[in-house]
Amino acid sequence: MRASLDPVVARKTWRTVEPLHGMIYFVPEAVQRYAALGLKGRSGYFASRSAAMGPVGAEAIVATFFNFWPPLVHSSMADVWSTTAPEQILHARLEAADAALRRALGDAVGSQALAQAARLARVAAEAAGERPQGRPLFAGHASLPWPDEDHLVLWHAQTILREYRGDGHVAALCSAGVGGAEALVIHAATGEVPAAVLRTTRAWPESEWEDAVESVRSRGWLAEDGTLSSEGAAHRQGVEDLTDALAVHPYAVLGEQCCSELRALARPLSQAVVSAGMLRPATTLE
Repeated sequence: MRASLDPVVARKTWRTVEPLHGMIYFVPEAVQRYAALGLKGRSGYFASRSAAMGPVGAEAIVATFFNFWPPLVHSSMADVWSTTAPEQILHARLEAADAALRRALGDAVGSQALAQAARLARVAAEAAGERPQGRPLFAGHASLPWPDEDHLVLWHAQTILREYRGDGHVAALCSAGVGGAEALVIHAATGEVPAAVLRTTRAWPESEWEDAVESVRSRGWLAEDGTLSSEGAAHRQGVEDLTDALAVHPYAVLGEQCCSELRALARPLSQAVVSAGMLRPATTLE
């Protein structure tokens, strides 16, 4: 039996490494390569992230991405698979990750520290593959071949771990009876991200957003000022705790000491990505 791991350690490790994956949604290298395939605006985002599952229809993306306005997904994916193929998009995405990470990390690419971080992250990512059930977006990415170069191994490993956690988060929200727009309303009520940003980036019309606000309010989860009530805060914490518990397995396989080592190795790499401004949109997503 494997030793247990505090879920907080797993969450901290995921968050520390996450910028190395998350930048792919914002960098111009990705926007340019998707555009070269004929994909503009949101089509590049939805297609590049879903391509690991094959040429799936919009409904599969609505299901797995969870909190985007469904008509946006349908319109964005309308002509994608007649324009390009999943293999082309995945190749473009990997090329974009390569170029962007080389730009941000400079001489750290090829370093022993990065190579060790890649080895540790890969151990965790491969351990996640022991439990693919109920995690379709994760399973698609976990089925892809591993890149050869260490910085891309690290990126791919974190991509796998991010989707593993994300699929678990969707399961936690569904088990709590929370829909996509409602989840965004709850997030906005924490004050971490403005409601207008969450609504517009996921394209929810004002009328449907207000319906979600009323749904959350009717459950007693919103205070008069629009922040979370004590009941709402308890609900959200329960979802976050379940998400943490569902995501702990790959990090438990890695072990607490190696998780600590991975965080120490990845922290300066992630900081370089943040300092390069790679977590801000390179262009509008409209």
